[in-house]
Amino acid sequence: MEASGGSIGGSVGGDIQASLAGRYASALFEIARDARTIDSVEAGLTRVRDAVQQSDDFRRLTTSPLVSRTEARRAVQAAAGPLGLDQTTANFLGVLAENRRLGQLPAIVRAFRLLASRHRGETTAEVTSAHPLTEDQVVELKQQLRARLGREVSVDLSVDPELLGGLVVRIGSTMIDSSIRTRLNTLAHAMKG
Repeated sequence: MEASGGSIGGSVGGDIQASLAGRYASALFEIARDARTIDSVEAGLTRVRDAVQQSDDFRRLTTSPLVSRTEARRAVQAAAGPLGLDQTTANFLGVLAENRRLGQLPAIVRAFRLLASRHRGETTAEVTSAHPLTEDQVVELKQQLRARLGREVSVDLSVDPELLGGLVVRIGSTMIDSSIRTRLNTLAHAMKG
């Protein structure tokens, strides 16, 4: 399913490469594709993204301008073992640290996951929920999206407690917002007349 002419993912790859994070993700994707490690790199990046979201210390490490390049590189390489990262992902984090681009990690992970899902012939849905979804809920959501779109769907899950309940699903430029917060805002506007 590789695009012809050496480009990644056809027009999607071109769109992704328009951003700094997209260029890093595209370079990593090419390395992972050639080494046949797309799945392990994707899983490692997801663990890194989760660690950034869950650990204030790790988040500060990736965003603070006070952390030197050398300190950041040593710290991410030390975190690679406990996070169970493959060598490609660990090396990539070192490159990001050296180039002072660790702050781009969330966008790089999103772009890489999009490239990987396109490579597998899937559509990616970014799903935001008010609380973490159970495995059964994720399976049901994937089935509903597959029935609606007519193809396989991978989901990129995130949590935003401010939604209060429901989901926001983004597939490309299409957004399905069934969150309670949006429903309450709509009701408030309707009541104002």
